[in-house]
Amino acid sequence: MKKRVCSICFLVVGLVLGLLSDTYADASERIGNQISKDLYESRLDRGLRNTEPYSYLLIEMARQERSGAEELLSKAKKFSPDLPVVYFKLSKESLSLSTPRIFEGVDYFRQGINVYGRNFWFEFDLAGLFFLSLILSLMLSMVITATVRFPEDARLLLHDMGEDKRKHLFPAALIVLSFFGPFAFLAALFFLLGIYFKKMDKAVVYIALLSLLLHPLLLRIGNFFLSAPSPELRAIVSVNERRDNGYALQVLRNKDDFPSAFSYALALKREGRYHEAVGIFKTLTERYNDPRSYVNLGNSYYGLGDKEAAIGAYEASLNIRQLPSALYNLSQIYREMLDFPKGDEFFLKAAKLDQESVFGFTSFSGSSPPRFVVDEIIPTSDFWGYVTESLKADDTWTTARGSSSTLIAIVMVPLFYTISRRLKYRAQRCKRCGAVFCSRCLRVIAWHEMCGQCQSSLIRIEELESRERIARLLALYQRQMKRRRTVKVLSYLMPGLGQIYAGRIFPGFLLLLGGMFFLITSVLVIYPFVGPFPFTHEWIIPFALVFLGMFYITSLVHLRKGLRKGWL
Repeated sequence: MKKRVCSICFLVVGLVLGLLSDTYADASERIGNQISKDLYESRLDRGLRNTEPYSYLLIEMARQERSGAEELLSKAKKFSPDLPVVYFKLSKESLSLSTPRIFEGVDYFRQGINVYGRNFWFEFDLAGLFFLSLILSLMLSMVITATVRFPEDARLLLHDMGEDKRKHLFPAALIVLSFFGPFAFLAALFFLLGIYFKKMDKAVVYIALLSLLLHPLLLRIGNFFLSAPSPELRAIVSVNERRDNGYALQVLRNKDDFPSAFSYALALKREGRYHEAVGIFKTLTERYNDPRSYVNLGNSYYGLGDKEAAIGAYEASLNIRQLPSALYNLSQIYREMLDFPKGDEFFLKAAKLDQESVFGFTSFSGSSPPRFVVDEIIPTSDFWGYVTESLKADDTWTTARGSSSTLIAIVMVPLFYTISRRLKYRAQRCKRCGAVFCSRCLRVIAWHEMCGQCQSSLIRIEELESRERIARLLALYQRQMKRRRTVKVLSYLMPGLGQIYAGRIFPGFLLLLGGMFFLITSVLVIYPFVGPFPFTHEWIIPFALVFLGMFYITSLVHLRKGLRKGWL
């Protein structure tokens, strides 16, 4: 009896504790939801729509809690509608065998791509990723091509140096140019080897010389992507992409250029400092006559309660250019003044001009001034203009090494063209046995790129005994099989290597460059170091691997067709 009573007591206590814990969990969830809702609304009231730190926290929570991952990611999208990674995570989460879910996942992916146009740092990071991948792949492709060809073509140069002492100047020039950096060394090396390239393959030499010509600009752009952005640019982006106002108020004060002054005045207006904002926007309208400044001037007047002045500013904006924001703001003010016919008229004009923008305006609408009327911002596409201006202000072009390398490249291009066309005697390699010879030492014109011994064993067969001829043919066959095995091994290491070794240098270089680009892009996505923050672009990896596989298949098919045609 006592045991039964104790069991009942323990059961009751357990039920009570369970109810209390559930109640506590529900209360905690309600409190958390209310806090996040208050945070969301308070930031919208300050004209801010992107709270990326909180969205990243929700993404991490979704990674750990798989059961409610989609709900957390949807919440992250709500707090940061301009964050691409959220859409890609939602796309991955939505993938299933169900047809509607497949279309939903594809739509999320499409939205993620489109959002890149509204998030400058992601766009900046992606551009830096592709640029650095291209430069690294170009450098590595030139190094690998030179490494594969050097043992073959250096013997030709040595033969010519033995025939003509003046050609000792070629390697001496290579040593001198190596002091101007790796681009100059590679260009000079291809200059020497390219003399023996076939006509189409000489394009690789011109690519190397063009890289030397542009290398100061390439290094400057690469350094820009790898270095931290300026505080002014970060502040401008944070205001116009609706992330933060406080940083701009610290950094952009007393700046005279349009982007800085416009962004500073916009931050003032969003923080409720309307009198200061009016003064700056008035100055901007006088100096630049920009319609966006008139719209924000009208919004500042509305914040002060001066609706007539606000209407005048919006109308002045429309006299310069028809902006959906000015029409929408006029419709809002006229409706507030109970002039509904006029308000509806301006609303319909705004919707006819840009329906998508008007839908965005209404989705964030509220009673506070920053949400009742919408601000004009500097679009993400304009930020690249400021990047270009900062690159022009850089003095890399004027450095001694950069100027000298550019001058060297300008001289080397016509020089290589002249030497390639006018060089009368140059060494060549026998297509059958690989022996090095030239017309001067052979004393006859080479037939089908064959040396004298191969011509004797394959064409003038009466000059050799049958045993000697058979032995030579067997040696040639063994050499050909060895080269075929080498070509096949190289072709599986990387696309294009087999072609480069077989003497089809330009198509092999292009295949190698494409394969290296997608391989390096995948590595940089996995181990990011480009841009101001380690953003992730995981969606690129499957596409990069698919394209890398396509280059592999193309390279193998092209090589097999070439071997059947008799490349070796």
